[in-house]
Amino acid sequence: MSNKNNELGKNLPAGSSHYRAFVGPPENYDLASAMQFNLLTQMNLRENQSILDIGCGSLRVGRLLIPYLQPNKYFGLEPEKWLIDEAIKKELGEEIIKIKKPIFKHDDNFNLGIFNETFDFILAQSIFSHAPEKLIRKCAIEAEKIMKTKSIFLATFYEGSKDHVGSKWVYPGNVYYTFEKIKEIFNDANLICKKLDWIHPYSQKWILIIKPENKNFSVEFSDLTKQSNIIKQRDFYKQQLEKIEKHPYVKIGLKLRNILNGIRH
Repeated sequence: MSNKNNELGKNLPAGSSHYRAFVGPPENYDLASAMQFNLLTQMNLRENQSILDIGCGSLRVGRLLIPYLQPNKYFGLEPEKWLIDEAIKKELGEEIIKIKKPIFKHDDNFNLGIFNETFDFILAQSIFSHAPEKLIRKCAIEAEKIMKTKSIFLATFYEGSKDHVGSKWVYPGNVYYTFEKIKEIFNDANLICKKLDWIHPYSQKWILIIKPENKNFSVEFSDLTKQSNIIKQRDFYKQQLEKIEKHPYVKIGLKLRNILNGIRH
């Protein structure tokens, strides 16, 4: 088991030079894959549609999307070429690449027009959580150019009470923005930005970005998703109750209750 864990980088901190660990906590590599794929299919991604995966890294979600989509429909933008090479070698294999023909480009400045394509879906998971404002603005401007009327752009960011003011990429650290700032950035690029209530293992916030012509687009997640949110709330209140029960005064009260119940019986 330990050898398998070493192979998957599970003993390494996020940002380490291992294809899984480099893109985030390796113990959640599979969870992050499923989270993104499930969201995309909930948003009605179909096999004949195209998607641009910005910062596709070691194909966390790409390893699920590439087999699912028809040939020439998956586009990955990633400055670190070695991450894609390792993912193909250890997660997908060359045969599926020959069959599905994904297209990859390597750029670190959000030049989204590099593919000379427009896309049905755009994904930027855990990208704005490390990016300075100027790069997010560049991404917004570039995205508007490659979006169709009904394109769906999904992204995440860390929400905070203040806006990050640095000018450089921050990794493996994180940066925080108010939702008002993120919304302003995309509004300035003539795009509409809305919050999405979707799960994230690191408490990042999901946003939906669409064109003004598609402003009436609405999202209704399945009952399964709603149920998972209820389960999350149940677990939260269960933890709170356990904390309360451990309080010294509460313990005394519970003991007295048991004694009184014993006397009555």
